[in-house]
Amino acid sequence: MFTGIIETLGRIKSIEKEQNNVHFTITSTITSELKIDQSVAHNGVCLTVVAIDNDNYTVTAIGETIDKTNLSTWKEGDTVNLERAMKLGDRLDGHIVQGHVDQIGTCIAVEEANGSWYYTFNYDASLNNITIEKGSITVNGVSLTVVNSKLNEFSVAIIPYTYEHTNFHLIEKGSVINLEFDVIGKYVSRLNELRK
Repeated sequence: MFTGIIETLGRIKSIEKEQNNVHFTITSTITSELKIDQSVAHNGVCLTVVAIDNDNYTVTAIGETIDKTNLSTWKEGDTVNLERAMKLGDRLDGHIVQGHVDQIGTCIAVEEANGSWYYTFNYDASLNNITIEKGSITVNGVSLTVVNSKLNEFSVAIIPYTYEHTNFHLIEKGSVINLEFDVIGKYVSRLNELRK
């Protein structure tokens, strides 16, 4: 489990394909604190550490993860948001995040607003994911509050701290992002589906 509060940024050092799996080697300031078999969220995708070498660590993504997330767009040198799993008993500063990306979305607008930014994203509503006004959403692993909720799009407001300390400063119109919808909303959506 994660909170959606990004701990640090990592840089993709290398990408190696092996059959349907992809191994990502990442350089990070928290590598020395990691251990093999530990879960780390990468742009909101929970991946397991399989190797550590000095400031670099490696995680492996299976084919299903590649298909459902934006990992297939990652390139060497890209910057990713990192968060280690939360500790039992710690404060939950964001919201409950599983690290299981539901689908990708696309940035359709970035608007500067006197020191902050509004980002608008659209997504495929046929997958039965929903947002609600002032509800929680995870974008590239960042816990955020939904504004302007619509059937297949929503916006989020980004403060300068978030802009500078996550990879939001790299997101532009056309960027493909990972979305994890609020777990409670997913259960409500599924229950409504079963009633039909």
